[in-house]
Amino acid sequence: MITIMNVHPTIASLIPYSPGKPLEELEREFGIQNAVKLASNENPLGPSPKAQRALAQAAGSLHRYPEGSAYALRRALAQRWGVEADHIIVGNGSDEIISLLVRAFLSPGDEAVMADQTFVMYKLAVLMAHARPIEVPLKDWRHDLPAMAKAITDRTRLVFLCNPNNPTGTMVPAQEVEALLAQLPEHVLLVCDEAYYEYVCDPRYPESVHYVKQQRPVVVLRTFSKIYGLAGLRVGYGIAAPEIIDYLNRVRPPFNVNTLAQQAALAALQDEEHVRVSRALNESERSRVDRALRDLGLSPVPSQANFLYFDMHGDGARFYDALLREGVIIRHLRGSLLRVTIGQPHENQRFLNAVRSVLDRERVMESKLS
Repeated sequence: MITIMNVHPTIASLIPYSPGKPLEELEREFGIQNAVKLASNENPLGPSPKAQRALAQAAGSLHRYPEGSAYALRRALAQRWGVEADHIIVGNGSDEIISLLVRAFLSPGDEAVMADQTFVMYKLAVLMAHARPIEVPLKDWRHDLPAMAKAITDRTRLVFLCNPNNPTGTMVPAQEVEALLAQLPEHVLLVCDEAYYEYVCDPRYPESVHYVKQQRPVVVLRTFSKIYGLAGLRVGYGIAAPEIIDYLNRVRPPFNVNTLAQQAALAALQDEEHVRVSRALNESERSRVDRALRDLGLSPVPSQANFLYFDMHGDGARFYDALLREGVIIRHLRGSLLRVTIGQPHENQRFLNAVRSVLDRERVMESKLS
């Protein structure tokens, strides 16, 4: 047995991120066929056909290192959002850019403010930098921005705002974001993580890139993993002032985004029809699943993303396990709270049928016990 010495106590105490049970493992374990996975907020329609063609064309150049600065993709993104290319950084998923922000701007003992139910990678990245995550409770399932502003101290360097929030799907409107920005000290950056930006239909949603153009202390994060359907290639990007991007590039590994990811993302960005169809499917199916869950006596949180966070008013872990045995993988977050990704209509119906079946069995058992 190897004894590993000199591991920092913070690192030793971390629990690795769990991506959830794979479909193949579920089918093998329970002897199930045609299981559905609605756990990772992926686009059920898959990637754009244009992106798939770009992948095939790029395959012949894999003996070459990637273009280290993602030059073509950064230029295309800059044109899309009306900024210069030096306002853009591309990462191995937006997760990597979160890590770069932490490495560049946090020293041991510094603080980063975030919600207590939000994307888990903020807290993990901050802890890995031996800094302090300051978690502020949600209010009505939404970020409580006035409370987050009060949590800022002289040691605060970053404020993370996941908007729409993962896992709740809730949105913070522009008016509240602007009020927070007005209270930020000069030494604090606001990180607007907008992985689900393309799914939002509420007109009150902030256009955070405008804050960057106004030279406000804002970093905007976006991704190709969600509506663009490129989760398996891991490519995200950030938009910020050139001075901020320069510091991030100083800690960015060379060749961090592979050739296939760059080419597929560049092609996907041009396929606006694929985005439109994906958004329309999500809106109609999200509404249908929301209504059906309410009819079953459950309590979904109103969502602006491609998933629903819901309270099953019972043992969430047992409910999750029961759904696995029905061939449906969702996400159990805490207590009675679970998250389900919006899939294709037949996948969503499989989920709803499984929920109904599990609830019916539980009610029969409760009636026998009584």
